[in-house]
Amino acid sequence: MLENYTKEFKTNLKLAMPVMFGYLGHVFVGLADNIFVGKIDPINLAAISLANSSIFFIMAFGLGFSYAITPLVSEALGANKPERIKKVFYNGLLLNTILGIIMAALSYALPPLLRLAHQPEEVIALAVPYVRIVGVSLLFVMIFQALKQFSDGLGLTTYPMIATLIANVINVILSYAMVFGKFGFKPMGMYGAAYGTFIARLITIFFLWFFLKKLSNTAVYLKNLGLHLISLPIIKKILYLGIPSGFQGIFEMGIFAATVWLAGTLGAVSQAANQIAQQIASMTYMVFIGFGVAATVRIGQEKGKVNFKEMKRIANSLFLQVFLFEILFTVLIIAFRYQIPLLFMDLDYNDPQKEQVAQEIYNLAVKLLIIAGIFQIPDGFQVVIQGALRGLQDVIYPFFITLVAYWIIGFPISYLLSKTYGAIGIWIGLLTGLSIAAILLFFRFRYLAKKLILQHH
Repeated sequence: MLENYTKEFKTNLKLAMPVMFGYLGHVFVGLADNIFVGKIDPINLAAISLANSSIFFIMAFGLGFSYAITPLVSEALGANKPERIKKVFYNGLLLNTILGIIMAALSYALPPLLRLAHQPEEVIALAVPYVRIVGVSLLFVMIFQALKQFSDGLGLTTYPMIATLIANVINVILSYAMVFGKFGFKPMGMYGAAYGTFIARLITIFFLWFFLKKLSNTAVYLKNLGLHLISLPIIKKILYLGIPSGFQGIFEMGIFAATVWLAGTLGAVSQAANQIAQQIASMTYMVFIGFGVAATVRIGQEKGKVNFKEMKRIANSLFLQVFLFEILFTVLIIAFRYQIPLLFMDLDYNDPQKEQVAQEIYNLAVKLLIIAGIFQIPDGFQVVIQGALRGLQDVIYPFFITLVAYWIIGFPISYLLSKTYGAIGIWIGLLTGLSIAAILLFFRFRYLAKKLILQHH
């Protein structure tokens, strides 16, 4: 019985692993930029943090929107409709490019809003030019996402990963050279990191286009592209799937950004301890995203084949596999909760006052990591089930489920409990919201799978 599901593990992992490494590469680049800029001074570090978190709000919508391409390509592949794959790719590329231009323009409207964050004026002054440089690169992100989601939809997740990792290496080298003035560059401080990101994002497009043009099974879709491929029904379908998915991205990113703000209102100790717990949760989240993409691709293909019994079996194999990863992460985080904070901080400063604050941060982080460990279970499930529902092109119900679970239930609990229990209260709210989302999404998938099997029996 169990073998019925475990035999799919290898295929699932083959699709998921490149996505995981690609996203972890992004996290590494962000970490490297923070380390380089942090060497300048704390004000620069605060400025790059403020700028990136502001840009990411716009980017979260774009990334969510681009996910619409994958299930449509997977479905057309399963139904063996190469001409439809080509049209989905072209129309997706067109819409992503238009949205990328809008997002780049919106990033120019961000600077006045930064003052609403009540940051010191010198931090805002440093952040504004950075936002303007990196904001333009959002156009490159969206063009790359069109190529990536198309490639993912065909089950070719390795090539976007290779393009991303090459660009990440270039990004780190360029950022280092331009921040500190190495290899013949002038020292540009934090703006060196901005230009490094700008150039690397442009390069990823060329690398991925090159790979897709060279592969015999994708080259055919990249030939003879033009306005003759514009299809209003496909554009409507991408918008129908993409807009709710984009808002889901904002809901999800927004809840974490809001809890960072909430932790900040409780003081530096809560903010620092919260940051440690969130950093660990964001690393494991990248693994879950890999399984989410695998779910979208595999469920989409079975939908195209109109093979819904097989679809349900594959979905169950993904749920089981992600559950094993969740248990592993839960055990590791809770078991090593006393060691993990020491990766981010020191306890020995030769200054009694600093040591007291550090000890308070450490003690709180240890407690938060217990909740962050339990948090792995609903977090993994909600990501992979959302991926499965995306494969079925079901986006309206997940849109409302995430809105209600995160913002109508989760965040108010975080806010209210933070008054009594501090940062621990914030994480209880997060855990509650995520658990409700995971349960409701699971019931939604079960309902749809059962309905489709009965309809096509």
